Amino acid sequence: MNTLARSMVLALVALAVLVALLVSTGHAPLPALSALANGAFGSTYAVSSTLVRAIPLALAGLAVAVAFRAGLLNIGAEGQLLIGACVATATGALLPDVPRVLAVPLMLGAGALAGAGWAFIAAELRRRFGVLEVISTIMLNFIAIHVTGWLVRGPLQEPTHIYPQSASLPVSQQLPMLIPGTRVHAGVVVVVLLAIGLWWWLRESASGFRLRAVGMNPFAAASAGQISVSRTMVGAFLLSGALAGLAGSVELTGVTYALYENFSPGYGYTAIAVALLARLNPLTVLGTAFLFGALEAGAGAMQRNAAVPSVVVSVVEAALILLVVAADQLQSRAAQRAEASV
Repeated sequence: MNTLARSMVLALVALAVLVALLVSTGHAPLPALSALANGAFGSTYAVSSTLVRAIPLALAGLAVAVAFRAGLLNIGAEGQLLIGACVATATGALLPDVPRVLAVPLMLGAGALAGAGWAFIAAELRRRFGVLEVISTIMLNFIAIHVTGWLVRGPLQEPTHIYPQSASLPVSQQLPMLIPGTRVHAGVVVVVLLAIGLWWWLRESASGFRLRAVGMNPFAAASAGQISVSRTMVGAFLLSGALAGLAGSVELTGVTYALYENFSPGYGYTAIAVALLARLNPLTVLGTAFLFGALEAGAGAMQRNAAVPSVVVSVVEAALILLVVAADQLQSRAAQRAEASV
């Protein structure tokens, strides 16, 4: 089964799970699904809301995909995203009078560097002490959440010191809108270009091949004598963190225009499902991010218009992750049985 057919089957199963949840909780499926669809695609503004939610999911999904392709279970995209947003906010505060053409790239670059730096902590813990990145990145996520809370109540708090958030960004520090009357900002161009570039790099370049080789079998890659497994893993960690940090700075300069507690509604965690459903393919990540963006955008409308708790959508997203894992296991076992029968 190819990737497209597999994704369609999983989407249909997820839809069946959603209908089952609605029926079991006493909600009429058709009005709820209609509200979900209208919230995601019912108008130009709804489609733009879906796109806006898909942008950070796609960037964080690319971050997860790069790490997983290198065999690194980077669960820390959430923390790297938050630290990227924090440093982008601080950079903007230091550059109040810089023109947009310089201020926005500097803030995006600072966010990406901060995300890479945050990921470097987990990379060094893995390289020097053998600490599993699954544990270290989860712990770093919690630290990043509390660092964000401290910053918006301390050094980065808005001038009146009333609200736990930073001051709003001036227009000169905001990403420009692509389509007037919608919420679609220039971050969508950044995402598409990065996805194409990463797809080409992984597929065609020597360094991309080394990353894939380390991810498939680090011992075989080391035996080849031409690949430094440790250096490749650290590089993958840095690139992954930079993409997640960029997601935070793009969300700041394109959507929220301010930093606050609960800045991310879990984009870094949802990105794991985005990357897995896309089978770690950077181009396919664009499609799966759009799917999850539609679910996020439609969940609010479903709650408002059909009185269905938005947490139902979270359950569907979790079910999708389980379905992807189960499908991979079934495919792997089928391949093993086919090899054994030869």
